[in-house]
Amino acid sequence: MTAAHTTPTRGSVAIVGAAESDLGAVAALMSPIDLMAQGIHRALDDAGLTLAAVDGLFCATTQARTSAMSLAEYLGLPNAYTDSTIVGGSSFEVHVAHAHAALEAGLCSVAVVAYGSTQRTVGRRASSAREFNPYETPYKPFLPASAYAMAASRHMHEYGTTREQMAAVAVAARAWALLNPVAWEKKPLTIADVLNARPISDPFTVRDICLVTDGGGAIVLVRSDRARAGKRAPVYVLGSGQSITHASITSMPMLTHTGAIESGARAYRAAGVRASDINVVALYDAFTINTILFLEDLGFCAKGEGGGFVEGGRIAPNGSLAVNTNGGGLSYCHPGMYGLFLLIEAVRQLRGECGPRQVAGAELALVHGNGGVLSAQATTILGGPTTV
Repeated sequence: MTAAHTTPTRGSVAIVGAAESDLGAVAALMSPIDLMAQGIHRALDDAGLTLAAVDGLFCATTQARTSAMSLAEYLGLPNAYTDSTIVGGSSFEVHVAHAHAALEAGLCSVAVVAYGSTQRTVGRRASSAREFNPYETPYKPFLPASAYAMAASRHMHEYGTTREQMAAVAVAARAWALLNPVAWEKKPLTIADVLNARPISDPFTVRDICLVTDGGGAIVLVRSDRARAGKRAPVYVLGSGQSITHASITSMPMLTHTGAIESGARAYRAAGVRASDINVVALYDAFTINTILFLEDLGFCAKGEGGGFVEGGRIAPNGSLAVNTNGGGLSYCHPGMYGLFLLIEAVRQLRGECGPRQVAGAELALVHGNGGVLSAQATTILGGPTTV
């Protein structure tokens, strides 16, 4: 007998606060929990709420095995409802879905979703130890780059995708980053710059791969009836979807088809919208191939057409589809698990707060998180006040 599955009500909760912690290279001795707390306090201030109101904590980081326990202790919230689900960089889109359900069920009334990482200052090996895999580790792959390089190579083989097309993703991200005052990268980037950069894992150069920074942040969610009386215009959670197709890249069913196909379909159904309705797209771009794969799998173009779709500045400022408007993990920041920053940027776009990078008339945003090696996909669709 199949268990009943219910979906939280469309638009019944809203994000009312969003903020980054310090980014880039943070002060010495700051911990991931420090950055979570800093992001939470800033997001609560953005929402016009105090820490005393918080009774739901959702968090994840590779640097704290029991992050919810540590965060509850740090903030002095022993009775908070907690969730530290961790599925890599898409954890925070999953947290939004879980918080949506918890708020609707009355398990908490003010939920915060938080992240923190000091991977740049402590070094990647110290921040994220990789598990032994008997089928892969003996071959000494350079992970995660080698895994994503396999997907990129397969996409090139099957569909004729070119290096120049993948480079166009990095160039577009950099163009957006130049409009973002807190972005890490501040120099213009060309396709030639990407192609001629230091090789990492064929076909990638270092400019096809995300940054290594510190950072964190938080968002605040409440039920919609409370959100309407808040400090800022609410951003409603309209739909969510998740799909985990594998853990190891050698178990991925098809290197050119990700779980975003299913997670996106579920989110679209829940939200009652289509890809053509979306104004702002926030995709987890740890590698340039990600953006191409996700644009295909989320329905913005047909499978195999992603390379051609991103050419000619289509996803750059003044292009026809606004993708990764903060500069993405490729040029804005990437503290190991990037999914929370996608949500923060989408909220700011829907509130009209992004200055020179603002997308005119933005009312619907699609946020897509990716965890592991194209393993855990999670899609969230957010809407402005006119969408509910």
